Amino acid sequence: MDEKKAQEFLEEFNAGLHRLGRITLIVSVILLVGAPFIIGAANGVMPDLRGFLSGFAKVGIIYIPVGIVEFLVYTPMLGAGGSYLAFITGNVTNMKIPCAMNARDLAKTKVGTPENEIISTLSVATSAIVTTLVIVAGVVLMIPLRPVLENPVLVPAFDNVVPALFGALGLKYFSKSPKIAAVPVLFMTLLCVLAPSMISQTSILIIPSGALALAIGYVLFKKGKL
Repeated sequence: MDEKKAQEFLEEFNAGLHRLGRITLIVSVILLVGAPFIIGAANGVMPDLRGFLSGFAKVGIIYIPVGIVEFLVYTPMLGAGGSYLAFITGNVTNMKIPCAMNARDLAKTKVGTPENEIISTLSVATSAIVTTLVIVAGVVLMIPLRPVLENPVLVPAFDNVVPALFGALGLKYFSKSPKIAAVPVLFMTLLCVLAPSMISQTSILIIPSGALALAIGYVLFKKGKL
């Protein structure tokens, strides 16, 4: 296949992908938002609209900016297909992103290329399928495994699975550009040590840490040290 035909195929593929992704997202949002209201209406326990809007505003003021930031940060990493799948199936930060990044490294593809689009989509889809199978197995085995899962010796390990995952994944990328990573990592580490409440706001902290890394990278690039 020559370059022109390959480009036409890619454009047609992406158009179909966006069409299917948008339809799936709309259906998912309708089901997620509509189900609680339908159940409430059927049982006669609909919440007061003013109370609902008040509660939504308190939560939305945090999660709407977080959602925008995550979309802007994660979409270039996941590509179109991977993004649709990831944002529908969830677990974006702790499962889909590590899986896509690891798959990209193994396949040696670059962000923004057609090859990376395919690898990201396949890796996110695989992660979603595996997650579903694990959840099914967990539901079936929940009672038999309860003594193990609630063992006081193992509970701290379960609480630190995500930090351990991202620590190992982050070290791999930090080691590639230590000049850029050193200051943001040190700054965020000190911030979380001095203000432990910020640990739960990692999505928001992406903005200042990412901006700091970009600024350092720009300065080093201008000085010819990259």
